[in-house]
Amino acid sequence: MDFGDDPYPNYALLRTEEPVRQVMEGKGLYGLLVTRYEDVRSLLSDPRMSKDPRNAPLDWQEAGKGRPLEDRTGLGTHLLTTDAPEHTRLRRLVSTAFTARRVENLRGQVQEITDGLLDGIVPTGRCELLGDFAFPLAITVICELLGVPRKDQDVFRQWTKDFRRWTNNDDSGRTGPQDARPVGLRDLLGYLTDLVDKRRNEPADGLVDALIAARDADDRLNETELLSMMSLLLIGGFETTVNLIGNGTLALLRHPDQLALLRERPELLDSALEEMLRYDGSFETATWRFPLEPIEVAGTRIEKGHPVLLSLAAADRDPAKFKEPDRFDVARAENGHVAFGRGAHFCLGAPLARLEGRIAFEGLLRRLPGLALAVPPEQLRWQRSLTIRGLEALPVTFDA
Repeated sequence: MDFGDDPYPNYALLRTEEPVRQVMEGKGLYGLLVTRYEDVRSLLSDPRMSKDPRNAPLDWQEAGKGRPLEDRTGLGTHLLTTDAPEHTRLRRLVSTAFTARRVENLRGQVQEITDGLLDGIVPTGRCELLGDFAFPLAITVICELLGVPRKDQDVFRQWTKDFRRWTNNDDSGRTGPQDARPVGLRDLLGYLTDLVDKRRNEPADGLVDALIAARDADDRLNETELLSMMSLLLIGGFETTVNLIGNGTLALLRHPDQLALLRERPELLDSALEEMLRYDGSFETATWRFPLEPIEVAGTRIEKGHPVLLSLAAADRDPAKFKEPDRFDVARAENGHVAFGRGAHFCLGAPLARLEGRIAFEGLLRRLPGLALAVPPEQLRWQRSLTIRGLEALPVTFDA
């Protein structure tokens, strides 16, 4: 079996034999992979671990490696690529706009979008769950959050699909020439720029308006920071939700006893969501980190600037932390997973992902009885990505 289809046996071996391992990625990236829970958890919040690619090795910087893909639009400097004090400033400003109350106010819209998508799916008895449900749900919610008018949402979805396909074909982190951007990505950037301009002249009540207004004393987001935050929300937001729904549904289908238990006891849905995130989360590794000074991890000395990948997937299957970690248990009581990271870089969109996931699975469990895989599990294909853990497609059947 390909490593990408089921990396967990390999991670188990690494945790035991070489918890800090030098690795090479297919497109030429190199770095150290950290796999034990306590090491990953500690390094996620260690201020000596920089997220800023300017602290990468010189050969990386010269080759444009380690930069996020959105850097090709000039929008690669955001919460995932900055350190304190710049990161602290950006997060403080963004947090004044992306509040728990704003997320909670989306509940009715998320429910309406979910019900509408299921209305179209239920009579058919068969669907491709990611393309027909998870992807349009995630993108529509982001459009509503950003304040994209409904008349523009179809073309907005198409641009995002274009970007997603491009991301999966080139996840090296290299920065290419400006004309290497796909047309959809250029159009998306132009649209977001126009949307900001319009909202400055005609304010409404969306997240864009809150980000424009976000300020701390005399400080506020500049134009590039504002657009970067919007692109980060778009890119991170839809992958988190799509893969939570896809990976979580697959886990349920491959563990029919747990699916039956969750149908019988819907009050377990919150713990089931956390178990989905632990067992097979949306992101396999955190984005690159670069030590600001030499550090020692599990007996291995890591030199200043040496690229480091923290394996969230490996950490969340570590038997030193989780009892029977390879068992999928929707009633697992204590679940200190690191699927959303930890510390200053803890995922800002985690509350939104949990809200969408809960409403989505409530609908799937209630309205799709007899849910089953439409193909043998070995025919499923996983995205080839350095960081993302998600299926290409998930065809299912159910009782129409």
